[in-house]
Amino acid sequence: MTCAAIRTSRRSPGPAWTLLAVLLTLPACDTTGFITEIDAAQLNCTIPTRLIFDGGPGKDGIPALDNPRLVVPNDPSVSYLRETDRVIGIVVAGEAVAMPLNVGWWHEIVNLNFGETRIALTHCPLTGSSLAFDRSPANGATFGVSGLLFQNNLMMYDRNRPESLWPQMARGARCGAKAGTALPMIAVLESNWRSWRSLYPDTRVVAADGFQRDYRTYPYGSYDQLNNDQLLFPMESVDRRRPIKERVLGVPGAGGGRGAAFPYGALDAIGTVAAVHHAGDGRPFVVFWDRWSQSAMAYRPRVGEQELQFLVRNGAIEDTQTASAWGVDGRAISGTFMGQRLEPVAEAYVAFWFAWAAFHPNTELWSVSS
Repeated sequence: MTCAAIRTSRRSPGPAWTLLAVLLTLPACDTTGFITEIDAAQLNCTIPTRLIFDGGPGKDGIPALDNPRLVVPNDPSVSYLRETDRVIGIVVAGEAVAMPLNVGWWHEIVNLNFGETRIALTHCPLTGSSLAFDRSPANGATFGVSGLLFQNNLMMYDRNRPESLWPQMARGARCGAKAGTALPMIAVLESNWRSWRSLYPDTRVVAADGFQRDYRTYPYGSYDQLNNDQLLFPMESVDRRRPIKERVLGVPGAGGGRGAAFPYGALDAIGTVAAVHHAGDGRPFVVFWDRWSQSAMAYRPRVGEQELQFLVRNGAIEDTQTASAWGVDGRAISGTFMGQRLEPVAEAYVAFWFAWAAFHPNTELWSVSS
């Protein structure tokens, strides 16, 4: 199969995905972009259109979910969820909600309304990126899957007239009427299902009703495996300092600063739990890691006006000021601060290393020796 054949390929919304195994064995192609059905000159983009690919299967071919049912953990509709399956967890107005990545593989966007708050929970399977947004800058409109990809990353579109295109990892509109508009992020914790349920026993879970999908099955074959270094669509460059499909917790830099990426493998090398302090381009943060939950998140290291330092003692994360113990979700589970919560860095999110490096080419790559 030639590179030209790749560019006319489509991601199928059905369960077969028979083309994928062929694509993943192909060598890298040239980096000339390819868009069908849309005139690049009419996109009014602030990003290079040569890096936009038509991933198919067309606009809304991958159906976003709009205000789906939120069910309890033992609801039959989520019986497919296994303990080690990953979920995106958010807490809004004291209410915990989880979106399984199993749902994200097949729908990519879940639009939710909490009173006047309009949220989009998003997951791009090709870049492994999980982000939640406040939809207010899009006039509260719901987002759909455009079928286009920028650097292999999901390009959402808003259901306005005229509509705009919002690359997920750009965290804002880059084509159309709202190009240049930023999307505020809502803090998410990506973890396995057993951990999220343990942290939030009263959580509700996004139900995917009305679609014929096998939510137990990852539809991209071996694409997300750590030793798989193939991509579905060409990139101008790929940073291979870490395995390209390794998950990293990325923390964007303040005011366009470098930001930093914390590879799961490097964090795990420290131990079952870890607390890593970072200067954060002038806004310090601490990264908590937990092997059991396979989760990492960044927090501001303070409670009220009190700055805190963290270390690991006897297998637990503690602050040195009061010896309170803290969980990976940023809540104190014992000690003086029990019940207090650290402020999460809302802009922090998990993605595959190659994707984080592509969107943040000057990023700091954290290592144990940093």
